[in-house]
Amino acid sequence: MNPLENELDYPWGDALPESGRAREVAAGVRWIRMPLPFALDHINLWLLRDRIDGREGWTVVDCGIDRAEVRDCWETVFEQALDGLPVLRVMVTHMHPDHVGLAHWLCERWQAPLWMSMTDYAVARLWSGSSVADSSVEGSGPSGVGAARHFARHGLADPQALDTIRARHDYYVRLVPGMPSRFHRLMHGQEVSIGGHGWRVIVGYGHAPEHVSLWCPDLGALVSGDMVLPRISTNVSVFDLEPESDPLRLYLDSLAAYEALPADTLVLPSHGRPFRGLHRRIVQQREHHAERLAEVLAACGEPRTAHDLLPVLFHRKLDLHQLSFAMGESIAHLHALYFQGSLRRTLGEDGVYRFQKI
Repeated sequence: MNPLENELDYPWGDALPESGRAREVAAGVRWIRMPLPFALDHINLWLLRDRIDGREGWTVVDCGIDRAEVRDCWETVFEQALDGLPVLRVMVTHMHPDHVGLAHWLCERWQAPLWMSMTDYAVARLWSGSSVADSSVEGSGPSGVGAARHFARHGLADPQALDTIRARHDYYVRLVPGMPSRFHRLMHGQEVSIGGHGWRVIVGYGHAPEHVSLWCPDLGALVSGDMVLPRISTNVSVFDLEPESDPLRLYLDSLAAYEALPADTLVLPSHGRPFRGLHRRIVQQREHHAERLAEVLAACGEPRTAHDLLPVLFHRKLDLHQLSFAMGESIAHLHALYFQGSLRRTLGEDGVYRFQKI
């Protein structure tokens, strides 16, 4: 553990559920893990015991990416972790591939409805459309023609990196090849009855367009998605879809909704291990970003691009997958300071944005 993790309480220590199997973490709440082919090598998914229209079964929260090995893990879960009961409903916290990738398959497999926020459903359905996989279409997100142009405007000049980003135009479609044609909308403050318990929807911004977390007062449990993670900082990026956004401010503002929850809340995150210490983790996140913003501001005594600031924000070697998100995060920190009036921005004759302390 790093020092920050030592400030949190992990009720199950280092114990993890085996791939495709479940561990009960609260009454009627089971934890499963699915593999990811990235540096972040897993995602936590949740099974909530449910009863809908007289049928006993399960609500699934988040899905994993669409890969054969993940489908195989799900088949093991169906056989061994559902007590012979069906999946009645699929809930998705947000539209990132590791969360929504297999929603279409799960919903079809069990004839179960999809529940998620309107904005994230719409973006997922747009990006999983076949036209976005066409290399001649700009698309949006961390890869593709539009992404390469976006990052080039912010100082990424390495031809090989830009070519590789352009070539990954079908990144989203490969992991999320389709979306259900209908869904049930989740909105902030809504209460959803799951297994006789009320689960309140908390919508957060900055990480995804309209991220959904689920809070159950009866169980003292929060399915936090990616908004509150125990070990890593939530990615907050400016991408080509919304190039003038200020997602870091949105993210930090969104944390206020979680501060209102009880101190002993059991946090069920999408990555890492379930933990207690929600309030302390929020303080850690605020302090982390305050430190990064101060470092960025200090580095901008001279005009700097987002690419210039990667060594300031990231003290490790970045692979291509990480580079795209690191560029997005660097722009997000610059935008936070720019929109609050601490930096000025200029567009050079070379078409590149540079930021400097006022």
